[in-house]
Amino acid sequence: MNKIAIYTITSALHDKDAIDKASKEFLDSLNIAYTLHGDDFTTYGQSPLNLIYVRTGGAEGIFKTLLPQLRQQSNGTFYLLTSGQSNSLAASIEILSYLEQNGLRGEILHGEPAYIAERVTLLMQVEAARQELNGFRLGVVGQPSDWLIASQVDYSQLQTKGIELIDVHMQELLDDFRDAEDAAGDGFDPSSSSDTIDKSLPDAWRIYHALGRIVVRHRLQGLTLRCFDLLTSVHNTGCMALAQLNSEGIVCSCEGDIPALLSMTIVQALTGVTGFQANPSRIDVTKGEMILAHCTIPFNMVSKYDLLTHFESGIGVGIRGYMPEGPVTIFKASCDLNRYFVAQGELIKNLQLPNLCRTQQRIRLENPADAAYFLTHPIGNHHIIVPGHCKKQLDELMRYFKC
Repeated sequence: MNKIAIYTITSALHDKDAIDKASKEFLDSLNIAYTLHGDDFTTYGQSPLNLIYVRTGGAEGIFKTLLPQLRQQSNGTFYLLTSGQSNSLAASIEILSYLEQNGLRGEILHGEPAYIAERVTLLMQVEAARQELNGFRLGVVGQPSDWLIASQVDYSQLQTKGIELIDVHMQELLDDFRDAEDAAGDGFDPSSSSDTIDKSLPDAWRIYHALGRIVVRHRLQGLTLRCFDLLTSVHNTGCMALAQLNSEGIVCSCEGDIPALLSMTIVQALTGVTGFQANPSRIDVTKGEMILAHCTIPFNMVSKYDLLTHFESGIGVGIRGYMPEGPVTIFKASCDLNRYFVAQGELIKNLQLPNLCRTQQRIRLENPADAAYFLTHPIGNHHIIVPGHCKKQLDELMRYFKC
């Protein structure tokens, strides 16, 4: 079911023909694609978004009778659609009050047709993302890097929110690396390279293929990699592999950073891209401007890219990607998904400074005051940069995790 599902409750005291006519006019005015199920709730909960259209007053008792069944089929939030006719709004308010008294969540969708349609479209996108996230399996290849002291995760707590973490020993990756054949990536065409990089590319692609085997073997939708261990074990980096896997829709974060992986997973479910995991490197709190940098970025987020060595080590393959300038969103969720940060801004310039990681972005925040967050109560180091403005969607989805 890709359409919005609309179910109805109606008091028998009202004239059915008149209510049916008014209902059709109201639903048509919303200009949304929907499937009308009437008062048959057997499929309730199976669509990404399920609306209960309270068509008249006097329907409160009907809803109360249905609620035990609906609770079993619902994701925990009830959306009450009202036209504002035939005491529909009054009945919806009474129902919502009853839901809250019983510890349940709900929302009344009421107002001008344009507002309702916009709200419904947003909820549809968010509910589809929420359903996609439920049952996600994410791999932790190696352990989080030693310096990520604020990024530890309670696996069991996270599983209660529908996401499962799977530990994968680093030796498994090294075994797959040694078994993998040399191979380049399909359509791989860097803007520039060098003899040093060319010599490192075969092993960089072997890391990619080895991680791909782990994804298949453990049935993963994403993973995080303790990538700095590869500097000594195979004298290369994971930057190329993670950039390619992210481009293919397999969410990957660097340095074993699980909160960054969770944040990227949420972003991809909403927007279709994993986002760019980066370090805040410089911040001007008065202007609300900051530079964020890292040595990898998904290839499908950039207009071109250069291959350089990894910044800290000077070996392997790092990526300098040039993302189109324009609207961006910065996002980070905490390790338990109970807290998050989101701010909109503009990517104003891709930089090439000599003393930072390879991909560098100067971003001006829409609200300069948001910059203070990084210096007063940040959620770890890495943050995720997403093309476009999607704060509304992220705010709505994080409500599901009760942030």
